[in-house]
Amino acid sequence: MAQDDDFHPRLGRIGNKGKGAGKRFLGRVLAAANLARGGAGGKAGRGSFFGSRIGRGSGVGRVLGSRGKYGAGHSRRVIVKASIMRLSGKGAAAAAAHLRYLQRDGTTRDGERGTLYGRDEDAVDAKAFQGRGAGDRHQFRFIVSPEDGDQYEDLKPLTRRLMERMEQDLGTKLDWVAVDHFDTGHPHTHILVRGKDDGGKDLVIAKDYMTRGLRERAIELVDLDLGPRTEREVETILRAEVEAERLTSIDRSLLKTANAEREVDSAGRDAFDQTLRAGRLAKLARLGLAEPVDGTRYRLADNLEDTLRRMGERGDIIRTMQREMTRAGIERAAGDQVIHEAGAPVARPIIGRVLAHGLSDEHADRHYLIVDGIDGRSHYLDVGGGRDLPLDQHQLSPGSVVRIDPLKAALRPSDRVIAEVAAANDGRYDVDLHLRHDPAASEAFAQTHVRRLEAMRRGGGGVTREPSGQWVIAPDHLDRVTAWEEKQLREHPVAITSLSIMPLEELVDVEAASWIDRSLAGQVPTGSRQAGGGALGAAPGDGADVSARALRDAGFGRDLRDVMERRRQWLLAQGFAQDEQTGLFPRGMIQALERKDLANAARQLSAELDLPFEEARQGGRIEGTYRRPVDLVSGRFALIERAHDFTLVPWKPMLERKAGQNVSGLMRGDEVNWTVGRGRGGPSIS
Repeated sequence: MAQDDDFHPRLGRIGNKGKGAGKRFLGRVLAAANLARGGAGGKAGRGSFFGSRIGRGSGVGRVLGSRGKYGAGHSRRVIVKASIMRLSGKGAAAAAAHLRYLQRDGTTRDGERGTLYGRDEDAVDAKAFQGRGAGDRHQFRFIVSPEDGDQYEDLKPLTRRLMERMEQDLGTKLDWVAVDHFDTGHPHTHILVRGKDDGGKDLVIAKDYMTRGLRERAIELVDLDLGPRTEREVETILRAEVEAERLTSIDRSLLKTANAEREVDSAGRDAFDQTLRAGRLAKLARLGLAEPVDGTRYRLADNLEDTLRRMGERGDIIRTMQREMTRAGIERAAGDQVIHEAGAPVARPIIGRVLAHGLSDEHADRHYLIVDGIDGRSHYLDVGGGRDLPLDQHQLSPGSVVRIDPLKAALRPSDRVIAEVAAANDGRYDVDLHLRHDPAASEAFAQTHVRRLEAMRRGGGGVTREPSGQWVIAPDHLDRVTAWEEKQLREHPVAITSLSIMPLEELVDVEAASWIDRSLAGQVPTGSRQAGGGALGAAPGDGADVSARALRDAGFGRDLRDVMERRRQWLLAQGFAQDEQTGLFPRGMIQALERKDLANAARQLSAELDLPFEEARQGGRIEGTYRRPVDLVSGRFALIERAHDFTLVPWKPMLERKAGQNVSGLMRGDEVNWTVGRGRGGPSIS
């Protein structure tokens, strides 16, 4: 129509659009109404059940999600990641650690510490929020990342409007806090929401709303603030994707149009689309991820999507390493920057100084370390999930020294013995059955098998302990052990040992048995000092060579070589080393230095506890209440409080589950063999 008056309406009777048109229209109206109020909708009957529709916001989430599916392609893009954090068990401690991490230094535009804010306040007390959530069953976590977040000077107004919309959609007030991060290429906001509604009941949010509804609400607000993307902006973004070494929207379009043989044509809907497809296919061919077939057709590699995703992650890692090394004032050639791929085994132990500790995946709570190694290279390592990360935050702070040992998922001899004993006893195992099956075995040896089963039970390994103390062992026990080990390895690919939280320079003249002293004396920190490893623990320190030949004359290797020589001279001057030429050390040197360290710490603790200190004796029984760990230069020790005094003994990770409880064990060498609970056949820790 050239003009408005060119339109000539032709009137007819209502309902003359064909047979059944009115019914179809009425059906669509009823379906839309049913969808909006959270009904079954579509073809589902009244009795149909959809788990994704349980909870608040179900209908709103589906309506918003369907709008996003068929909406215009010029809307601003916003990534929203949602997860539910269970607070039972170690969950509350993990949630507190996560909240502290979100407020870390260097996350604001000015590189300052991140600050929590809420509905009405720009600074919220984290402890007050945690206190209100004490006893909650769960907590919601959201990460909101607008693609154009760099255009916002301040993300707080956007977040507050988004949470206001969310409260309207869910029909309840929410108790939430948030923190904005500007330390990546994409500014984003972390939002924590308590798992309670305004009536004090458990808050349940429908999956449809968490996965799609909240994202569409965020897109609405960003579109209102910045306006929909123009044609020019869309074209600029797409042109940039042609040469990108990551998974792009063009790749997804190619995969969607590929045939069964994964062949695609560079021809597009129009000239611009064809230019994009042809340019991207040429780039993929150069990367070895596509090959020309004939004419304009290409065959895509089978692993195209996974490979491009890994390439994108690797690019992010390289940028992270460069940023952290620049911040630390360290220069490294490309060949001296080592990236240990997630899931790939670490070839050998790594000793080094922590340059950075952070989240590689903030949604999945997976952590990374960047370590300046004694080999003169910088190492990036995925160290697994933060929920059970064995080291405290200060033990992984920049400047601390750690040793990282590779772990392997493998059956142990004890697993085979347990399966053998159970097979001979109708699928049951305990210490008595073990000793009857193998009269040559000692009770202490059988207890190590019980500890293995206890670790599996706590980690969901598919074993059951009956009230009597007997264990129910399935016929496929060895297969379950293998599956459990592989799961553990994915969560914790390496064992991390804290060697020192003190700066290297301060170890030159400290009156304590440092890890440097043990290295000079030809020892390695014992297992009791190890802060990680869990059930998969390899022998910590195996192959961890800090001798002169292993120290490269660069970076941390050069610094350590210098400190070791100065420490040797200090030990000579103090009479610990006997020969000035060879620097030989007497057998009791480590023990003497450790006693000095314990004595200094005991004086401070004695004043704090108003109790005298009693040194633990070799072969003596340790009985009392485990209070907390105490970190010294000589290692981590457990504070055991007794009726009239207290003592310090080598710490073990499993003691943390016994805080405030009575424990007992025997002091043997550099460790304590602990027994907790019912005794023979019952739970114990080593």
